Amino acid sequence: MGPTREVLPHGHHPASTHHGPGTYLLPVRPAAAPRIAIVADWLCQFGGAEQVIAEMAAAFPDARLFAQFDVMAAEERVRIALPTADTTFLQRIPDIAGRYRSLLPLMPSAIRTLDVGDCDLILSSHHAVAKGVRKRPGQLHVCYCHSPSRYLWDKRAQYLVDHGIRGVKAAVANRLLDRLQRWDRDTADNVDRFLVNSAYVGDRVARHYGRQFTVIHPPVDTDFFSPGEPEGRESDLYVTASRQVPYKRIDRIVAAFRSLPDRRLVVLGDGPQAAIIRAAAEGVTNIQLLGEVARERLRDWFRRARAFVFAADEDFGIVPLEAQACGTPVIALGKGGALETVRGLPGPERTGLFFDDDRPESIAQAVREFERLAEPPTAAACRANAERFTRDHFRDQLRAAVLETWERAANPG
Repeated sequence: MGPTREVLPHGHHPASTHHGPGTYLLPVRPAAAPRIAIVADWLCQFGGAEQVIAEMAAAFPDARLFAQFDVMAAEERVRIALPTADTTFLQRIPDIAGRYRSLLPLMPSAIRTLDVGDCDLILSSHHAVAKGVRKRPGQLHVCYCHSPSRYLWDKRAQYLVDHGIRGVKAAVANRLLDRLQRWDRDTADNVDRFLVNSAYVGDRVARHYGRQFTVIHPPVDTDFFSPGEPEGRESDLYVTASRQVPYKRIDRIVAAFRSLPDRRLVVLGDGPQAAIIRAAAEGVTNIQLLGEVARERLRDWFRRARAFVFAADEDFGIVPLEAQACGTPVIALGKGGALETVRGLPGPERTGLFFDDDRPESIAQAVREFERLAEPPTAAACRANAERFTRDHFRDQLRAAVLETWERAANPG
């Protein structure tokens, strides 16, 4: 049997087995509730991965938290209802929040210094190195994989271009990334069960790690993100929001709206590419860059916008669902996780529209096409779609998958 996938619908929790490469039998153990270690790559700022960790903590409130470093601001850290994480030597490096990307070569060694030996089950939240945590004999490891690292696998060439790494530097970087890729593949064999945030990521887990997977979509805070008054919508207003890193393609969205002077674009978020985006929007009166904003202001902009614009080939993408939870349609790149979170086909359940590539002219054309739709997406349809991804749904599915893995180990027959 080759790698396969399963998606957990509401109230259904099938067993997952793995018969592909790296197969080994789960150890027999007592059926008592396991002591759980939640292992994160790092805790720096509250984003999509941190939302998942917060819900992991809510699902397993007695768990212990581990990370390579934990420097999250207090007002964000409180949303993860567990004590501060046990950390590694990276915690002691000055300005680690601003430097950690350059320390990638140290991370395989760092993650293995975490001592999770007092726990029965490791629940890792992995997008970089978390699944490489050292596992002792008799422990189980359930990995919630946000993505096999894109810079090691599918998007390496684009990553090097986006970060200006060329020539001799690119040759050196490729040697390093080759070594990290081998390590990443090897550590997949220490995982007893893979949970993934989307079928898109699951297919890559199958391709790169040779493993089966269970899809459990990430949680969306549909209590907080909710529709406003219908009269609050502004017909010429479009919004985009994300961390400003190259693959999010915010610069492409800004370039598209330079050619749409009679539509307004509000750009929310900050990040390494902020200066490039500011330069692209300089002197353009219909584009407003607001940087990082509080959640309440983010929700307000979603409620006011005619549509949310999303140009990333994303592994899942929680922000488009937050917009839909506010009743706001999404104009999205028709790739990656957006295909699982946005309903782009005509009909009463439609929540958005897809464009084929991230060229500015394609984005601009999609905006025009959206405005010409005979039956545009309704706020009710957008809200109903987002409600498929509630926090309660995520917790229920996660608990079921983790405890099922534990119980199957106790009763392998």
